[in-house]
Amino acid sequence: TWHLKKIPQIVSERTFSLDSPKFEAKTKLELNSVCGIECQRKLPVPSLSDLKDLLSYETVFENGTRILTEVNVLGLALDPAGNTTTRRSSRKKRQIYGTDSRFSIYDKRFMTKFPFNTAVKISTGCSGILISPKHVLTAAHCLHNGKDYVKGSKRLRVGLMKTKSRGDGRKHKGAKRNGMPSFQWTRVKSTHIPKGWFKGVSEDIALDYDYAVLELKRPHKRKYMELGISPTIKMMPGSMIHFSGFDNDRSGQLVYRFCSISDESNDLFYQYCDAEPGSTGSGVYLRLKEPNKKKWKRKIIAVYSGHQWVDVNGEQQDYNVAVRITPLKYAQICFWIHGNDENCTQG
Repeated sequence: TWHLKKIPQIVSERTFSLDSPKFEAKTKLELNSVCGIECQRKLPVPSLSDLKDLLSYETVFENGTRILTEVNVLGLALDPAGNTTTRRSSRKKRQIYGTDSRFSIYDKRFMTKFPFNTAVKISTGCSGILISPKHVLTAAHCLHNGKDYVKGSKRLRVGLMKTKSRGDGRKHKGAKRNGMPSFQWTRVKSTHIPKGWFKGVSEDIALDYDYAVLELKRPHKRKYMELGISPTIKMMPGSMIHFSGFDNDRSGQLVYRFCSISDESNDLFYQYCDAEPGSTGSGVYLRLKEPNKKKWKRKIIAVYSGHQWVDVNGEQQDYNVAVRITPLKYAQICFWIHGNDENCTQG
């Protein structure tokens, strides 16, 4: 079952205007020199002042203006255990592990219905997921390389899936067969990225803050996916996760996969889900029972950060990594959606 947790509060303290970004960074879908499992284990537990700094955030608006919001964190119990990790297994250097277990969703009855219709395409080449009538969750590195915003993020757009309707019954020249999706593109009004993503990026990139929220210019009328607090591996049925995105090697197709998690730290899941670039930024979800009800409920518990090369015992190894939605991140994303912390007391 989903266990409700009391959420710490994130409140806005001060806002500063910043210079407009250059928007000149190259989009990089595979990151090197990432702080991996061994490195995470050695990291000290962030203090409250560290967390206030890491969770402060930049907002970029569609006209290129940019602000920094400093935050305060209230009601947080710090975990003295640090970045613990569990289960370990050796990995091979590839993004498809063994037999490719991805499913392309062709049938438009599935494609345009929940939960598959919550998957969206980001114009910089990534995927994302609808988390409110006006907000999309994706990976920060789809928009920012740690130093500057990527090319194309100034005029950022989000593609919502729609299947082509032929109207007159005739096949149009170039019309996609098999009900392959086309996209209805919506402009992005503003983008929020946590400051933790910018910190110390030139050396070891810490993926813990590789998430961002986009606010759409116009609301959509679809069912969206709710956020959940990421449980530990032990609390997941079969430790199974699911996500759908738009992998580059299957152009124009929505690709779904599920797999079990191999390792976890406080902020990351390490897993073998088969995925190619393009699916980065997808919402990773679980299906658990609602408390005191017989109904199942899907909730997003992580953001797929992609295929990453990390340093383990001085050697580069590769993982498919997802950023967990912790109570703090839940509080922050919820604050971005609602603009206040009153709606974000429990998750």
